[in-house]
Amino acid sequence: MSLHPAVAAVRGAVRRALAHVEPGRTVVVACSGGADSLALLAATVFEGRKAGWHVVGATVDHGLQDGSAAHAAHVVAQMAALGADETLAATVHVDAPGLGPEAAARRARYAVLEQVADRFDAAAVALGHTRDDQAETVLLGLTRGSGGRSLAGMRRSFDRIVRPLLDLSRDDTVTACQVEGIEFWDDPHNEDPGYTRVRVRRTVLPVLEEQLGPGVAAALARTADQLRGDMDLLDDLAEAAYAELADLPVDGLLAQPTSLRRRVLRLAALAAGCPASELFHEHVVAMDGLLTDWHGQKWVDLPGPVRCFRRDGHLQFG
Repeated sequence: MSLHPAVAAVRGAVRRALAHVEPGRTVVVACSGGADSLALLAATVFEGRKAGWHVVGATVDHGLQDGSAAHAAHVVAQMAALGADETLAATVHVDAPGLGPEAAARRARYAVLEQVADRFDAAAVALGHTRDDQAETVLLGLTRGSGGRSLAGMRRSFDRIVRPLLDLSRDDTVTACQVEGIEFWDDPHNEDPGYTRVRVRRTVLPVLEEQLGPGVAAALARTADQLRGDMDLLDDLAEAAYAELADLPVDGLLAQPTSLRRRVLRLAALAAGCPASELFHEHVVAMDGLLTDWHGQKWVDLPGPVRCFRRDGHLQFG
């Protein structure tokens, strides 16, 4: 019997994304119990048997819904049934002032997955984000005016994090689960219009597809791929410039192109203690004004609280 295209696509994506993982190393798969992450886990178990990986299935209980502990226990049993070598559930406390519930849950989830990866000395932590998730991320970044980095979407990999399914659609993962007889969970939060991402998924993208024709999600994801390399290059150049201009001399900063100079200013503000989640474009532009529109203003107020001011030919923070 030939392998179903959806199952083959998921397995092939995992095989390519984790090709760097050596035999005997551990791969942690984050699993919510939804179609995306269960398809990812099943494929990783299959490929891991051939490659000699130790596959650990990990589910995170955010405690945001009634019965979340029971659901986590069910996912643990399901991961074991799918053949994961080890399974675990981690409970996190979602509390991040200044962040929305989605961002706070994401921060808590990534923190605990990093701890799991350290515990198992994992070579990779695989996440089940798909092309549809990428399209939603790009569209949200566009509407928020968040700049090129947001439009570049989610990275395919960074540190130990790997997203093997970014070239596959949500339909692919659902079909793969159905073909393999894997029952998956539909998170009720995915139907709650109180979440911006849900409105994008359920209303905005379908309208765009209806009015502009099919393929909008794929085009948005493709845009992210095209921009990501450019953003990575600019970020690398900014890191090098910041290392060279660590004392933030006015003349040296003004000699930099605007896009590079503003990235250096953002890095300097972060180093001075500004929270990344609260440091916005208007803050960076205001700091840049101390260089390009200097008329004796005393300082710029930044989140933290931090102040940036110009003194003795340099920008300083306090």
